[in-house]
Amino acid sequence: MSVNLDLHESRRLPEPAALLTLLKPITWFPPMWAYLCGVVSAGLWPSDWTPVLLGVILAGPVVCGMSQAANDWCDRHVDAINEPDRPIPSGRVPGRWGLWIALAMSALALLLGWGLGPWGFGATVVAVAAAWAYSAEPVRLKRSGWWGPMLVAFAYEGLPWFTGAAVILAGAPSVYIVLMAFLYAVGAQGIMVLNDFKAIAGDRAMGIRSLPAVKGPDVAARLACTVMVLPQLMVISLLAIWGRPVFALAIAALLAAQLVLMRRFVAAPVARALSYSGTGVPLYVAGMMVAAVAIRGLAA
Repeated sequence: MSVNLDLHESRRLPEPAALLTLLKPITWFPPMWAYLCGVVSAGLWPSDWTPVLLGVILAGPVVCGMSQAANDWCDRHVDAINEPDRPIPSGRVPGRWGLWIALAMSALALLLGWGLGPWGFGATVVAVAAAWAYSAEPVRLKRSGWWGPMLVAFAYEGLPWFTGAAVILAGAPSVYIVLMAFLYAVGAQGIMVLNDFKAIAGDRAMGIRSLPAVKGPDVAARLACTVMVLPQLMVISLLAIWGRPVFALAIAALLAAQLVLMRRFVAAPVARALSYSGTGVPLYVAGMMVAAVAIRGLAA
């Protein structure tokens, strides 16, 4: 039985609950947290908290929410195979509402980004462009198991961290901030691969070359874990070199706990990818804030 995913005659307006599902609030936390890491790492106590609150809202509900709507619209045919109960293929967000919502939120993001000054607006332009480049034809970088997750990782972790610091400093962040943001963005690429274990069948059917679809779940799981571990080892080493041994030990402890959970994940990656996302990833992002606090004095 075929389903017309572009036009749903049974419903003209979206279900309110489906709209919230479309924007995936659970995904808003990483960029919001990364922006706050940038603010903390800047080493300055803001006299005006407006840029902090505006940046958090922009990074999470607006830009990240927009990227989820754009991705769901562009993925509606894949989701019809992998997750037919998603808002668009199920018809709860009918017609082209998903596209209209993504476009409207893109415009809202640029408007709010303008309020954060030149650094915030420039970063917003990059983030909006990255969201569409990831999901939409003809670029559609999500077809690549490497470039897609890398783009999302930098958009979710590296760019918000850099932006939070740049907005507070009203200028280019220090090399310490740039290095921390870069390393945690690289490691986040492994986190992004975790999302692909649930979509192997649909990705293969639609020609999306995610790592689990191309390499198989066992190899992909080991690659994802390696990508997550190596940047954290570099962070630990750098903090020790920069005279921050207590912070280095704290991140080492968080990494040790991740390694225990990773061993369990690698043993059954398809079944435990979601579980690892809920247990191992919070340890990773906790290390981000530890690193941000550690470099406050260095960045000042």
